[in-house]
Amino acid sequence: VQLQASGGGLVQAGDSLRLSCAASGRTFSNYALGWFRQGPGKEREFVATISWSGGRTDYADSVKGRFTISRDDAKNTVYLEMNSAKPEDTAVYYCAADRYNNLGTLPTQYNYWGQGTQVTVSS
Repeated sequence: VQLQASGGGLVQAGDSLRLSCAASGRTFSNYALGWFRQGPGKEREFVATISWSGGRTDYADSVKGRFTISRDDAKNTVYLEMNSAKPEDTAVYYCAADRYNNLGTLPTQYNYWGQGTQVTVSS
């Protein structure tokens, strides 16, 4: 499956932003999906994940209550709604697909990756 992330940009602290990740190539509904991010000089870290059916989600503690992951299988797209953005959210955001529905928090648990979209939150 090929993934294409979009929607990044420059926002101010407290603002909202929605990232999108469009998939193509295979049956979208067969994959759990995740969002990860990588800040300057940091390792890639887990942000959120959603199951095949969309019925289960999991979030990193740092974004819980502020970010929401969702999927629209009719559009082959997964979203990350970012609210109350903080400067520490600044990173390149990546979407990823997992064909085993692990709802994992490790990058190694995902089989396919998009190219990333930059999010910058100014204070």
